[in-house]
Order: sequence, then C-alpha cells, then structure tokens
Amino acid sequence: MKWLLAKILVVLMAALPFGCSTNAPLRTLYYQTDPPSHGKTMIIFLRGRGGSHKDFAGEGFVEAVRERHLPIDMVAPNAHFGYYMGETLIPRLKEDVIEPARRDGYEHFWLVGVSMGGLGALLYAREHPDDVTGVYIISPFLGWSKILNEINKTGGLRSWDPGRYDPDKDWQRMLWHWLQQGAAGDHELPLLYLGYGTEDPYLAGQTLLATILPADRVIAIPGNHTARTMKELWLIFLDQDALHTDR
Repeated sequence: MKWLLAKILVVLMAALPFGCSTNAPLRTLYYQTDPPSHGKTMIIFLRGRGGSHKDFAGEGFVEAVRERHLPIDMVAPNAHFGYYMGETLIPRLKEDVIEPARRDGYEHFWLVGVSMGGLGALLYAREHPDDVTGVYIISPFLGWSKILNEINKTGGLRSWDPGRYDPDKDWQRMLWHWLQQGAAGDHELPLLYLGYGTEDPYLAGQTLLATILPADRVIAIPGNHTARTMKELWLIFLDQDALHTDR
C-alpha cells in the first residue's frame, strides 16, 4: 500500500505547476559578494519542489554569505521538478551553470541543495564528481520508505545487498548503492555534509545517510521541514567554516 501511495504522489506532483518534464535552459539568478571578491569559488543553490529559486535570497541564505565576507559568489538556478521528471537536471546544470562559470574562471563548486535539491546535488555529484568541490544537503529527500525499510531491515547500508537492478529505472537503488560503495571505499564520495531537523518527515533517509558520514559532517537540530529550520542549518554550516575557500 505504501508503494502504491508513493506512485500516486509522483503522479500528483507531475500535475502541479512545473510538473511537466522539460529540457529548457535553466533560468538562473546570480549573486556576487559585495564588493565583488573575484574569487574562484561558487555556491550553486538547488531549490526544493515546493519552493522557488528566489527563496535563497528571500530567506537570507545569500545575505548570510555576504555578512561573513566570504570570497564566494552564488547562483540559484530555477531547477524545478520538471527537470527531475525529464531527467534533464544534470546535463542542464552542467551546460547552463557550471561550464559557463568555469569559462569565467571559477574553479571550485559547492552544491547546496534543500529538500528535493539535496537529491539533485547528490545525483549531480555522482555523475560528475570532478566538477564538485563539496556538497551540503539540507533536509534532503532521499527516497521513499520502501527502500529505506529494506536497507534498515538488513542492518544498515553497509550490510545491504542492492541486488540486480536497472539504474535507469530505479534511481533510489542506484543512489543508495553509490553511497554504499563510497562508504566501503570502492570509489570516493564527494566532500559531503548533511543537515536536518529531528522532526523532519524525511528523517528516515537522513539518519540512514548519517550513519556513513563522519560525525563532524552531520548537523542535526530540533526542527521540521521548514524554511526556518533550513536557514538555521545553513547558518550553523557557515559558522563551521566548512566551505574551505582556500582550496
């Protein structure tokens, strides 16, 4: 029944604004430090399903970077749900954001994704690891309860057997298998940080991911899946000086 409800929810989401798949170039907002830093690092904010790419400025994410005088510029592409439906998020992000920025002299890219954007950040890092300096996922959606329960019933991600699957048809199994292989040292995971509220509805996936991350890369605070909680998690991350702007 839970599996059926999940499928129904996907159909309902597709009917919402921006629910149709798209391959249109990403409309992107650009934010420079003030005064311009002429730095080599860029933060790429990835929005949630129900939010807007404008929220990163509206909720104070951008200003928080400026207040700390970090030599980092920021962009917020309108990577809405249609890019996930069309499976075009990754090529569009590379073609419309990262490659132009690289031509402009940027060398280091941090992906900062909230909710659905956290999933997008991981999917991009998996596909193009050399493009990514680091990833911070805030209150991420990491899959439905069916696969999370399957993994937990085997004793956790390190002991889980993903079995045979088609990565083009089962993104959840593909994602968790990639994370499992990284934890085992079969390949190198990105410099990955996780932040979440302890009352988040997607807590099961978040706490599962936390089991394979170093403790100092996990930020857990009281809170739900709200802009207020996500903003607090962003401020804590910035105050840890985790962006490594000297890299």
